[in-house]
Amino acid sequence: MPWRSGSHLYLLASLPVMAVLLAGAGFALQLDLADLPGFGKKKHAKLRDRPPGEYAYVFTRLAHYSPRGRSSRGHTWNTDYPKADRQFLQGVLRLTHIEAREREQVLRPMDPNLFAFPFLYAVEVGYMRLSEEEAARLREYLLRGGFLIVDDFHGSWEWASFLREMQQVFPDRPIREVELSDPIFHCFFDIEEKIQIPGLQYLYSGRTYEQDGVTPHYRAIYDDNGRIMVMINFNVDLGDAWEWADLPEYPEFYTSLAYRLGVNYIVYSMTH
Repeated sequence: MPWRSGSHLYLLASLPVMAVLLAGAGFALQLDLADLPGFGKKKHAKLRDRPPGEYAYVFTRLAHYSPRGRSSRGHTWNTDYPKADRQFLQGVLRLTHIEAREREQVLRPMDPNLFAFPFLYAVEVGYMRLSEEEAARLREYLLRGGFLIVDDFHGSWEWASFLREMQQVFPDRPIREVELSDPIFHCFFDIEEKIQIPGLQYLYSGRTYEQDGVTPHYRAIYDDNGRIMVMINFNVDLGDAWEWADLPEYPEFYTSLAYRLGVNYIVYSMTH
């Protein structure tokens, strides 16, 4: 389906909102890796897959350039990849009737197929560097209805770095705190409190925060119609909560909240 300018329902228009139903009321998500394609006993199992365009929802990870990334490879886009993506998708498939692809998609900002995927997820964006061309393309993508989630970055230094890159994309649009009354917190699950979801380091440090990022923030950049284009999870780590959903030591409370937020983000991207 072609992506029409000004529409955010391009690829997802075939999914009625009412079809997004919970398979059950329980939301305990200590997932078993043995049940997860690509991991555990099935690590060599082939994911059931069709071309991305045949699905109502495709989890798409943005492969951004990070010249001074924390990893030895000099990039950070693939932190928690692909385990976090696939465990989240297994939760989506198990707990909803969203017709989601089991496998994630990875795209760079200048990929010619970018406009076919209205949902982007980016991590460690405190190390992200965008060229002028990439910033202009993301701006067009978002103004035409795309939805970007950024996650897993912490503290004042990483915030300042991320802000510099976002000002290339939207030099004239403010970043605002998302109020709890915003539809993104109520389009499927009701999120009543902004809680800090910690990374795995919480298990050995006892701290839910990293660096000087003590306070969690859920922020956004809005379009002229009040639609969130960029959802900013700052001092929050949804990716680790998805990745370690199978680890008994990682608190189920945080995993459940991360899945609830993730499902809300999907539904919001489909309906706004």
